[in-house]
Amino acid sequence: MKIEIRGEELILDKERAIYLPNEKLLAISDLHLGKAAHFRKAGLAIPNTVSQSDIIRLENLLQKYLPTTLLINGDMFHSDYNTEIDEFANWKANFREIDFILVKGNHDRQKEDVYRNLSIEVYEPSYQTDQFCFIHDIAHCNSNLYTISGHIHPGISIYNKAKQRLKFPCFYFAENFAILPAFSTFTGLQLLKPKTNDQVFAITPSKVLQV
Repeated sequence: MKIEIRGEELILDKERAIYLPNEKLLAISDLHLGKAAHFRKAGLAIPNTVSQSDIIRLENLLQKYLPTTLLINGDMFHSDYNTEIDEFANWKANFREIDFILVKGNHDRQKEDVYRNLSIEVYEPSYQTDQFCFIHDIAHCNSNLYTISGHIHPGISIYNKAKQRLKFPCFYFAENFAILPAFSTFTGLQLLKPKTNDQVFAITPSKVLQV
């Protein structure tokens, strides 16, 4: 789905990403790599396929949009260094032509040499384009640019024709800020109540739907 914010086109993808054609920039938030391994270390039987599925989705997006920059808007890694980060490093080697940018989030606690060895450019607290300020937690933003954040894993409730209550991740756009959905499917949802004139786009299995 295409929308326009402050004169610039944004493409909202059902794989929980946005693409800025003018910038050739693909943006996601809350990737949480290593979360499954973190829970396995704690004794919970979380299959490795959880993270592998997210990486496959991300690879498909890179092949679809061919961006020059991938921006991860916080919480790229969920916890301490683990095997999933090594797997990510091997995968990332296939995309040397793409600049990887991380806007640090509250879970991004790796040592600086981890990011350096992965050739990931780190920004804290924000990364700015001509029109947009990307920051993980909007509460920490003091920019006059249109702010795009993540962090809260936004969701929306929709009632279908059978009056069943369905919950979906969503993109949330207000007058001066937006909130991206969590890219990782291994996350919960914080249900939002839209304010008047705010725009909400539910991410259903088949498409992005304005509600």
